[in-house]
Amino acid sequence: MSAQSTHVMKPGWFTVNVINRSVAWMTRRGISIWGSRVLAVRGRKSGEWRRTPVNLLTVDGQRYLVAPRGHVQWTHNMRAAGGGELHLGKKTEVFTAEEVSDDDKPALLRAYLGRWKAEVGFFFGGVGPDSSDEELRAIAPKHPVFRISATK
Repeated sequence: MSAQSTHVMKPGWFTVNVINRSVAWMTRRGISIWGSRVLAVRGRKSGEWRRTPVNLLTVDGQRYLVAPRGHVQWTHNMRAAGGGELHLGKKTEVFTAEEVSDDDKPALLRAYLGRWKAEVGFFFGGVGPDSSDEELRAIAPKHPVFRISATK
């Protein structure tokens, strides 16, 4: 994996106060919008649970969390905690997480953009699902990806 980038795309007011809150509200009530979940991960400094809406990506039977906005708080917390919880309504799934190397990201980023480009494409600087592997590999260090596995 390459060194962590400080690339962060902060969401605008409308995204934070309308879209994220609406998706989180529906997800908490058990309504998943295109794979939406509420991610809960312990803060690396406070130890308190932090929650954020995420899109759960499934590729070839494996599940992934992609950070479209870059190296944000939940990605730092995920690295420190090594896992967390995914919530959909009253259902809670505990999981472990392993970060994916930059070289393994192009197919995952392509699949993610193929599904959610309309929602998050802005954060990928013009790269989309039809971009070459080289273009996807060039942006890979800016977008953490975690392979998640349910714990028993």
